[in-house]
Amino acid sequence: VQPNNYSTFYDDQRQNWSIMFESEKAAMDFSKQVCIAKCNSSPVLDSVLCQDLLLGEGQGVEGGDSLEVAYTGWLFQNNGPGQVFDSNVNKEKLLRLKLGSGKVIKGWEEGMVGMKKGGRRYLIIPPAWGYGAQGVAGRVPPDSTLVFEVEVRRVKLVKESSGSDGQSVSSRDSAAPSPVPSSDGFSAD
Repeated sequence: VQPNNYSTFYDDQRQNWSIMFESEKAAMDFSKQVCIAKCNSSPVLDSVLCQDLLLGEGQGVEGGDSLEVAYTGWLFQNNGPGQVFDSNVNKEKLLRLKLGSGKVIKGWEEGMVGMKKGGRRYLIIPPAWGYGAQGVAGRVPPDSTLVFEVEVRRVKLVKESSGSDGQSVSSRDSAAPSPVPSSDGFSAD
């Protein structure tokens, strides 16, 4: 996924391809289908499949960083996303989480690393990285593969300190300047 509705990829001969789409939605829909195709062509899904839909800005998140995310989760049924089992998209409250704290499923901990503020990502999570053999009573059957679309709305980097000019200074190496945090410590929306 590239800015201005472009996607680039390599084929199996390592040939580089670039596609420009009419709209952001068309580019995102194509990217979702690529991720679903990867899942359906895997003999065994033994790790989280991640596909960026929008890249976002700033530094990629790492373990220990705090995030606020909007998400929708579907059961993977009939070779694609089926029934929605959870979402906070049309709710007022975003999900707050600290990456690496073990408070969310392992597939999220793994699949969200490197995301940036404003970024959206499509995750396909095998049962072992989701709710496993237990499932979630009344919502997620045992041994379910899950599909999530997650959007990082706010970020608080763990290694952030204030510089002499009062602006946010990050100890991580990055060419991109990090956004100035608002008074609550999260980047302004």
